[in-house]
Amino acid sequence: MNIAVKFMQKFKNLDNQNKLKVYRDKTELIRRRNMEAWDDGRLQEESLRLQKEARSGTPLDELLVDAYALVCEAAKRKLGLQPYEVQIMAAIALHEGFLIEQHTGEGKTLSAVMPAYLNALTGKGVHVLTFNEYLAKRDAEWMGPVYRFLGLTVNSVQAGMSLYEKREAYTKDITYVTAKEAGFDYLRDTIALSEADTVHRPFHNVIVDEADSLLLDEARVPLVISGDSASSRSDGFRFAEVARQLKQAEFYDFDEFQRNVYLNEAGAEKAESLLGCGNLYDSHNSHLLTSLNCALHAETLLMKDVDYIVRNGKIELIEEYTGRVAENRYLPDGLQAALTAKEGLSSTASGKILGTITIQHFISLYPQICGMTATAHASGMEFKDIYTLEVVQIPPNRPNIRIDHPHRIYTHKEAKIKSLVHEISSVHKSGRPILIGTSSVEESDMLAKALAVAGVPCHVLNAKNDAEEAGIIAKAGETGAVTVSTNMAGRGVDIRLGGGDPAQAEVVAKLGGLYVIGTHVNESMRIDDQLRGRSGRQGDPGDSVFYVCLEDELLHRFGIHKAARAPKQDEALEETLLSSKITSIQRIVMGQNFDIHKELNCYSDMVEDQRRILHAERLRILKGEQSMSPAEQRVRLFYIDEFWAEHLAYISYLRESIHLESLASRNPIDEFHAQITEAYEQIPSKVNSASENMLERLGGSNDPAEWEKFDLKSPTSTRTYIINDQYSQNMRSSWTGTTVFAFWIRMIMKPVFKLSKY
Repeated sequence: MNIAVKFMQKFKNLDNQNKLKVYRDKTELIRRRNMEAWDDGRLQEESLRLQKEARSGTPLDELLVDAYALVCEAAKRKLGLQPYEVQIMAAIALHEGFLIEQHTGEGKTLSAVMPAYLNALTGKGVHVLTFNEYLAKRDAEWMGPVYRFLGLTVNSVQAGMSLYEKREAYTKDITYVTAKEAGFDYLRDTIALSEADTVHRPFHNVIVDEADSLLLDEARVPLVISGDSASSRSDGFRFAEVARQLKQAEFYDFDEFQRNVYLNEAGAEKAESLLGCGNLYDSHNSHLLTSLNCALHAETLLMKDVDYIVRNGKIELIEEYTGRVAENRYLPDGLQAALTAKEGLSSTASGKILGTITIQHFISLYPQICGMTATAHASGMEFKDIYTLEVVQIPPNRPNIRIDHPHRIYTHKEAKIKSLVHEISSVHKSGRPILIGTSSVEESDMLAKALAVAGVPCHVLNAKNDAEEAGIIAKAGETGAVTVSTNMAGRGVDIRLGGGDPAQAEVVAKLGGLYVIGTHVNESMRIDDQLRGRSGRQGDPGDSVFYVCLEDELLHRFGIHKAARAPKQDEALEETLLSSKITSIQRIVMGQNFDIHKELNCYSDMVEDQRRILHAERLRILKGEQSMSPAEQRVRLFYIDEFWAEHLAYISYLRESIHLESLASRNPIDEFHAQITEAYEQIPSKVNSASENMLERLGGSNDPAEWEKFDLKSPTSTRTYIINDQYSQNMRSSWTGTTVFAFWIRMIMKPVFKLSKY
């Protein structure tokens, strides 16, 4: 390791230890504030005193010791839980605005109650953002007795609630809600034509649970609200059929990482013949080229039961980091339509996009942010660069004695699977519980079938609802349990030895505890650590091991199979250097993804800046802060929304074609910024002009019935959904048809003009 890197690591560790010493000292003060002898009435009077202090302007830091001592006593009385020293330390770090790394099973849910209570004393509200609705509901109900005992209100937000129910939930002192649902509610608020139709109040403090999943893995996911549309597209089948007739190598090639596909010269000629369109690269055929490239991407790069499944006649995308079906999520329009046509299903257009925001930008709307996760340290640089959040590592309550074994590396998949099944069968005979993390729905189903043949029954987690998953995960530590999961990221449920039964837990502990097996390594070591961390909770025994082979996608992409030069064999390879090479690859990919993430932010950050400026103006009008008649208020709100939607459509067009600028030796990001700035600057004059014309037609009427006649109303129906950003580095196909076209042109022109890499 580089000396400078070692020095920086040592410095960070020292800084972390210094913070922990301060937290231990403060924890001691909290514990000395013993309230055990107080009756319930006195505790509640103390809580009321703290509320009055906080709302009169007393700094929360000065109230922390009393507030945390109060919560500790309330948790003991209402939940039967006595917070550990490390949980209180974590709670202090959260209040100070840090991202805490707290090991699986260490009680993050209870740790969050203390800063949530303290910050809610101001009356401004605290949001606890969770990964799924089941966790939001569970945690609000589980921790609710503590908040209510201390005189605060709490609720969770669920999809499908009425406008009134959501507004009520957001007015509570503490609100548990998924980041996606809170984001969608925000988008609905941004197109409301009346303040009575909004649900959020001004954002104040947020605690992000499963922070790595939300702040990094899901950060760039755009949340979208659009006017509903039922128009269908039928020409996708034509391009899907053409794509099926094109053979790899003969008609198209892949880039070096197998993420993008492009036609070669023979492929272009074949496509022109099949489409009967003449020169495919003539400007009037650009729509054909885009549609064909999308069809080719869908055919070759998007794999059924890996990237998506087909259920009830619909395409359902699979979340990369959880392996679960991603509800209400779509690819960008062209690619989604091509994928639907590939599977022979009818396609539905998304309608006009009215508003969009990434999860990253939504969370950054909160003035005060903190978070918690079991795996943060590996991505500390990203958290600091993107959110200015520093990571504090909280020690476990009991030392971690889990044994993490070296990777078992095989030359080919058949040998890996054969060895996996043998290992699982052997361990299962002893009664020891086993948790297996797989790479895809397809692999989990295949492994389950292989285990069934070997006489090993198992539970499979990949596309069930969250409540069912939670029940299965909770039992994954029972004697004889074998659980196959696509991924454990964001599951949020503890695996207790013996399923929580003390007698059975003792038996399982003697067998060695939970045995975790990974069937592959992920691009991010953080995801691997999440799987490992399911074993060895609270000082329990446990083991973890990863089975990999040289044919795995990540290793193959970086040519490890060539570097190893090992003859095909059934036994695991003995070469210890391979493990370090795999770790190096993961570090490289994490670094690449970080760089890509930062570059992509250059595109989205300016759009978000424009949205915030326009939304601030819109909000002033909505709240009546500007002097204008009801008619003018309605008209101006309507046209702000109309021209913002038009601007978003233009941005979408630019995002699909901006990389063509690099062919002309211009910086795509600079060109993108210049063009959207020019377009944005035209919005105010467009709003003014359209508003004046409409007010003239209305004759200044403040009668809502007149407004209806001119269709000055919210869309009759809207839908919210999520798209996988077409530039996301984690998609198998990170380019749209247009950018592939740019790449193809570059490949042709490179030998002619001696183009350099860009």
